[in-house]
Amino acid sequence: MSGAIFELPDVGEGLVEAEIVAWKVAVGDVVVLNQPLVDIETAKATVELPSPYAGTVTALHGEVGDVMAVGAPLVEIETGSTTPAAPAVVGESAAGTGRTAVLVGYGVADDDDVVVTRRRRRVVGASTSSASAPSTPLRAPRSTPPVRLYAKQHGLDIADVRATGPDGLITRDDVTRALAGTPPPSSADGVPAVTAPPAPIGAGATTRFAGRELESWATGPLEERIAVRGVLRSMADAMTQSAFGAPHAAVWVRVDATGTVALLDGLRQRPALAGVRLSPLTIVALAVCDAARTYPGLNSSFDAVAQEVVVRRRINLGIAANTARGLIVPNIKGADALDLRAMAVALNELVDVARAGTTTPEAMAHTTLSITNVGPFAVDGAVAILPPGTGAIVAVGQVAKRPWVVGDEVVARYTVDLSMSFDHRQIDGALASAAIAHVGRFVADPAPYLVGA
Repeated sequence: MSGAIFELPDVGEGLVEAEIVAWKVAVGDVVVLNQPLVDIETAKATVELPSPYAGTVTALHGEVGDVMAVGAPLVEIETGSTTPAAPAVVGESAAGTGRTAVLVGYGVADDDDVVVTRRRRRVVGASTSSASAPSTPLRAPRSTPPVRLYAKQHGLDIADVRATGPDGLITRDDVTRALAGTPPPSSADGVPAVTAPPAPIGAGATTRFAGRELESWATGPLEERIAVRGVLRSMADAMTQSAFGAPHAAVWVRVDATGTVALLDGLRQRPALAGVRLSPLTIVALAVCDAARTYPGLNSSFDAVAQEVVVRRRINLGIAANTARGLIVPNIKGADALDLRAMAVALNELVDVARAGTTTPEAMAHTTLSITNVGPFAVDGAVAILPPGTGAIVAVGQVAKRPWVVGDEVVARYTVDLSMSFDHRQIDGALASAAIAHVGRFVADPAPYLVGA
């Protein structure tokens, strides 16, 4: 038997450090290949690191709250070989290079750069010990990873959950009902009825700010200081870079969205869409993609170094998500190729993953066009800041009944405010106006655009 050291890998582009959020194993635990060892927070997301070795844990380096440099030792494992098993690694150690085999997609720092920075903070809701009970992967029937994690976090065996999703898929709503002890609702024809959409990410967390839980107003200190790192630092750097690096402009339109509301009500009654959460955001996402196909310049970015405008024919649609650790913008890869059902499923998966805190750096990379939905917070509209590297972002306000003129009559209609912020270096007012008007027409009457939906 010999010892193997698992070092903190580079799980993102240019990562130099990460903070330990939670240990999944303790000294003395026997681990298998790819078993989760530790949760770390990078500048972009919280990441779960799997073990590249099988064996017995002999040492843990660092405590919850410690900030570790890439390449620093994390876990020591007693194993029969210092070389990780083939499925978990790529490459081999090279003599004289000072590098070891690492997980697929991960990198390591040079030995000379390996340091550990002890910057401690209180982690709300986390154990203050350096290790916790080991976590074993759940092998659940017909579900998605975020839903399985949601059930696991609440101590529920997902195999005991009654599925109402398509083809026996266990949905997040199924888990929520199981936790509450309520049976799945049924419509007149026996098809599970669509429940209300989940609360927006972060809704109700009135004391959470800048990625941490604040002390109460009455009992807290007169002043609290929060270290700017992790997701908060990434958000601050990205927004500063974008706000002062790209000349922003905006256009907006108020739309009669009654057609969207009526269409969604009808679609929710279809057995083929039972268990699929549909919302106005689904229609807006399809509308934004359709606008970009009609006006390709919308899906562009400005390369200041090369002095070139980059126009892309594939849309990676970013969706701004307000998570417990801060604002992130994961994206739906190839969103322009998705139909209504596929778009709804992709949006739900993105939201579930963000809520669970398991969004990966890759899920946030290469965004080309974005949407921010402020409607669930009862806000009518917003002028958003562009995510770096994109040309436009659409902000969606709340869909609500308001007075609307139809012919010569004032009637109550569902309306929504849509705004588009854009990079005025390559997108002019005419293109932006045409594009947001296209999105508005789509939302006002989506049926003609959704052939076969």
